Amino acid sequence: MVGNNVSHAKNRTKRKFYPNLQTKKFFIPETGETIILKVSANALRTIDKKGIAAVLADAKANGNVLV
Repeated sequence: MVGNNVSHAKNRTKRKFYPNLQTKKFFIPETGETIILKVSANALRTIDKKGIAAVLADAKANGNVLV
């Protein structure tokens, strides 16, 4: 996304909003594999809630994973 930095004097300059990406290792107990993924902080919350296997299955069903 793009937006503006707004100073105290109301000067506006362009800026970018970047996603909060983290590189994390995940162990998949079903296969016994460890994978490294670059995921957003929001995705980490989803993985904690649903589990890594369910999230990977959903991503494969939607065509979002190359694994």
